[in-house]
Amino acid sequence: MSAGALNLEGVFIRLGDRVLIPPLTCAVRPGEVTTVMGPSGCGKSSLLAFLCGSLDPAFSAGGRVRLGDVEIADLPPERRRIGILFQDDLLFPHMTVAENLAFGLPAAVAGRRARRARVDAALLEAGLAGFGDRDPSTLSGGQRARVALLRTLLSEPLALLLDEPFGRLDLRLRDRFRRAVLDHARSRGLPTLLVTHDPGDAAAASGPVIEIAIAAAAGLDSHVIATPEPTTVPLHRRP
Repeated sequence: MSAGALNLEGVFIRLGDRVLIPPLTCAVRPGEVTTVMGPSGCGKSSLLAFLCGSLDPAFSAGGRVRLGDVEIADLPPERRRIGILFQDDLLFPHMTVAENLAFGLPAAVAGRRARRARVDAALLEAGLAGFGDRDPSTLSGGQRARVALLRTLLSEPLALLLDEPFGRLDLRLRDRFRRAVLDHARSRGLPTLLVTHDPGDAAAASGPVIEIAIAAAAGLDSHVIATPEPTTVPLHRRP
C-alpha cells in the first residue's frame, strides 16, 4: 500500500434510526491535519472507529474510504495501515516499555536484535534513552504519552487518527505533546484526522475544520445507545 491522501466519500454513521454523521466527503492530504469538532455524543469517535475498522456493531456505517489508491473500508484493521492515538495511553501494564513499543513494530522487522535496535533508536530520539526496561507504571504522564506516540509511529502507519489524545494532560504538557504529535505527523507526511472539542487543538492543527453540531448532546458518550434523540445539523467545513 502506497502513502497518499485519506479520502472519505459519502461516509455516514447511524445508531438505529438516528443519523450521527450525515454523508461526509473530504480529502486529507499527506502532512495535513484536518480537525473534526463537535460536542460529545455527535459521533466524532465513532467516525474514527469506522475508519480504523473497530466500530461497534451497534452502529451502522457506509461510504468509501481510500488511502492513496487503495480502498480500505472492507479491509481488516491490521491491513489498513492506520495508526490511532486515544485520550488514554493504553500501555500494557504487564509489559516493559520496550515490550510495549516492540508490540507496535511490523512483522517485517524480524529478529529480537533488530526489533530491540529499532525500539532503542525510537527511545533515544524521544529523549527516553534507557527507559526500555522500565515498568509503564513508573513513568510520568508525559512519558507515558510519548511512549504511546512512539508505539503508534513504530507501526509505520500511512495515516494517523487522533481521538482527543491531549485532553487529560495538564496545560503545559498538553501544548508540548500536541506540538510533538503534530510535528511528527507533518514531517512523516501522514494525512491526519484530529477529533476534539477544544478550539486550541484546531488552532494548533492549522488545517481544515469540520464542525458537527447536535442539540442537547453535551455530556453524552457517542458510544452510549440510550441517549436523548438529537437534532442533527449538517456538517460545516471551514477552509
